[in-house]
Amino acid sequence: MKFAESWLREWVNPDLDAQGIGERLTMAGHELDSLTIEGQGLDGVVVAEVLEAVPHPDADRLRVCTVSLGTGAPVQIVCGAPNARAGIKSPLASPGTTLPNGVKLRKAKIRGVESMGMLCSAIELGLGDESDGIIELPADALVGQSLNEYLGLPDAVFDVDLTPNRGDCFSILGLARDLSAQTGTELQGPSIVSIAASSDAGYPVEQIEPEACPRFAGRVIRGIDTSAKSPLWLTERLRKSGVRAIHPVVDITNYVMLELGQPLHAYDLDKLQGPIRPRFAKPGERLVLLDERELALNPDTVVVTDDSGPIGLAGIMGGLSTAVSDNTQNVFFEAAFWPQDVMAGRARSYGMHTDASMRFERGVDPELAPRAIERASELLLAITGGAAGPLQDEVQRDLLPQRPEVMLRRKRLRQVLGVELNDDTVTQILRDLHLNVTAVDSGWSVTPPSFRFDIVIEEDLIEEVARVYGYDRIDEATAITTTPLRAVSETQIKPDRVADALVARDYQEVITWSFVDAAADQLVTGNVTPLVLSNPISSAMSVMRGSLWTGMLQAAANNVARQQDRVRLFETGKSYHGTLENTREVRRISGLVLGPLLPEQWSIKPQPVDFFAVKGDVEALLSTTGDRESFTFDVLQHPALQPGQAAVLRRNGEQVGVLGKIHPAVAKHFDIKKDIYAFELDADAAFAARLPSAAAISRYPAIRRDLAIVVAEQVSAAQIQAAVAAAAPALVRAVRIFDVYRGPGIEAGLKSVALGLILQETSRTLTDADADSVTAAAVTKLQQEFGAELRE
Repeated sequence: MKFAESWLREWVNPDLDAQGIGERLTMAGHELDSLTIEGQGLDGVVVAEVLEAVPHPDADRLRVCTVSLGTGAPVQIVCGAPNARAGIKSPLASPGTTLPNGVKLRKAKIRGVESMGMLCSAIELGLGDESDGIIELPADALVGQSLNEYLGLPDAVFDVDLTPNRGDCFSILGLARDLSAQTGTELQGPSIVSIAASSDAGYPVEQIEPEACPRFAGRVIRGIDTSAKSPLWLTERLRKSGVRAIHPVVDITNYVMLELGQPLHAYDLDKLQGPIRPRFAKPGERLVLLDERELALNPDTVVVTDDSGPIGLAGIMGGLSTAVSDNTQNVFFEAAFWPQDVMAGRARSYGMHTDASMRFERGVDPELAPRAIERASELLLAITGGAAGPLQDEVQRDLLPQRPEVMLRRKRLRQVLGVELNDDTVTQILRDLHLNVTAVDSGWSVTPPSFRFDIVIEEDLIEEVARVYGYDRIDEATAITTTPLRAVSETQIKPDRVADALVARDYQEVITWSFVDAAADQLVTGNVTPLVLSNPISSAMSVMRGSLWTGMLQAAANNVARQQDRVRLFETGKSYHGTLENTREVRRISGLVLGPLLPEQWSIKPQPVDFFAVKGDVEALLSTTGDRESFTFDVLQHPALQPGQAAVLRRNGEQVGVLGKIHPAVAKHFDIKKDIYAFELDADAAFAARLPSAAAISRYPAIRRDLAIVVAEQVSAAQIQAAVAAAAPALVRAVRIFDVYRGPGIEAGLKSVALGLILQETSRTLTDADADSVTAAAVTKLQQEFGAELRE
């Protein structure tokens, strides 16, 4: 918000310079964005009158002006401004003057004609952005008077950034209140008098939907002078606030909005047709606004109407059909209260943002409307004359916002601020902020005034005390607390480490609901769960999940529906088991993959993910425990997994997880047509780490012997490895399967498995005889347990 220092000082005048005021406003939470001093460097600029303006003999766009300075002989000025003409008064900078833009004037010949200075535009004097003509001063300007003296310069212009919760500070009055409390200076301000009615003229207002407009104040003023112009002091204050002067009536509504914070609107009384009725828009209604834009109105938008239909967008912009013009003689002022919930987002829904909508969205004092009408009436009568009717104030008080009482506890104030304030100081601060304060045993009972919508809880009051007392007066203190060291267990892998391992393998973490559909849960777990919610969010979230797969399958389906051809998800969460009387929660880590094994790239042909890719991911996770050899994979029958591609993960014989391909029937239930592979692990059991231990490394070389056997298809690789290792446990260090063959030369139902035996002793170098003996023992063991035959 922009405003002039001179305007603010009419309301509160602390013993501070402009920079000091800016610092106090910033400390009060209203950050000073910029501070500009207007009028600096204009000492040589005076009010001049153009006596004559004739065309330049050698330039079509230039005029040679004879200008009076009030004393002495008139001077000659060459001017290119299109509005340079006889009879106007304008600022004149004489030779030797240095303008705010750094240009130093001197006598000059322009196209052969001598010029003794320059008639100035607003941009050349740093008094605005207009550059298409010289400044036209009012006719009552005294020729020869210093421009600074005439305009009341120098004057500082503040531009402050206001926070959205302080809607009351989008006005001179609101900022003056805060500055008064900050500096202990009395709040004065121009007195707003009640205008005595000089006629009985009024206009009917019908509150047919009072919840949308609980207060509507107005006044009729007849017979205003159509030739009247807004005075210089008013247009200058508007200009310094970034508002262009248009018409006395419009200028006054803008002025009162900036001064008090209450947006107003003025109607041409003669253009109104029937009673004014604020209401919600009806389907199909349209409105042409003041800027000539036509809108199709939404049903959630409040409009001001008369018998002709909508004539204004409530709290946003008026309509063109009843707009004030240069010929307007009779005016109806409106100051209404539009609730925040009615206004929030309405302007943005039409791609608009106005000064009025900004204030109503943030909150306007519901008690301010009659006062704003009185102020606007006072100004209009002083500027244009006319006869004022009685003040109209249609109000539904039970629908106006109420400010609840808020308790401020002495102990809580000290705890949050970290400083001890005596009761008198706190009471004075709150009263300086115009809050109604009553002392109680524990602290203070505070009732906010109607304009403080932001004070609703105790912390709001603490913030107010801190703002006024001064953040810079609160000493910085380092918090000291006891932080006992907790025991760090080496026997459990942290979930974050497991999650990092999955992310490194291109998985993405998801969080799904613990509530799932009963049918889907039964399909995934094979059980009907008794853990049914008594008041579910919906029928699709009616039971506690027995597996994380249920929610993850739905997440995968959503991704596939959005054209994601490669999905890799994992989740850490709980599954729920048992009965309502005896519920058991199990922390699990689950993963799900579908689509290509690797992201699309030009150098590798697409390869679909398979069971062994997922098994490899699980083995990579298990390696974090340092106890990989305690895990085994066995064949599994699972209701959610396809037979032949499902495995159970055991640790020292105890089941700690499952993995495999999701059964096509389950995938179809979730409307997924691609192959899906998943795993689910008991987080606590699977990721219990083995404590590290040291062992001697053999100094003697290892020997490798390879052999190939033909064995039944159903014999697993793990069974073969275990049998070979058991044949000579003292010498066999590892058994590696490096090839599996099925095809010509191998009967149906059989497979060829190639093994590599790694042999090593800790006390001597093994001989070929040792190796041959171990190989023979391994073959014998495989023959005995699986009927295997050595493949030649």
